[in-house]
Amino acid sequence: MEYKITTRSVEDTMEIAQNIESEKFPNMIICLDGELGSGKTVFTKGLANALGINEVITSPTFTIIKEYLYGEMPLYHMDVYRLDGNVDGVGIEEYFTKGGIVVIEWADTIKDILPKERLDIKIKVLDEDVRTLIIEPHGKAYEELCEVVL
Repeated sequence: MEYKITTRSVEDTMEIAQNIESEKFPNMIICLDGELGSGKTVFTKGLANALGINEVITSPTFTIIKEYLYGEMPLYHMDVYRLDGNVDGVGIEEYFTKGGIVVIEWADTIKDILPKERLDIKIKVLDEDVRTLIIEPHGKAYEELCEVVL
């Protein structure tokens, strides 16, 4: 099943992330896709805020992975755009079982290594402020999460 939500501001997008965080569980995988400036990092900021992470959240474009360990649960924020699908030696798969929440920006570029159970979120820009989030759960835990919060 697919869910579509329209947001009309940065705050709306962050609220969706905060709602998803309310049903968090260890080893949660959230895969974000959308064009540059669509709100992938904004979504991650909302999630981090709800986790009680006080650090500034920025896209890990050049570092690939940022770890935020001081919240209710660790947050592992990844931007795999620059990898161009080549994940050899990066160790991304190790994060899938570290007990935290993994958020992957540009996840479509590494589809081959993504766990079967995950939450896919595609963000489509409609205009300057309006976005459509297309949310697709893969696996029972993610289906239940969507039924509760969406």
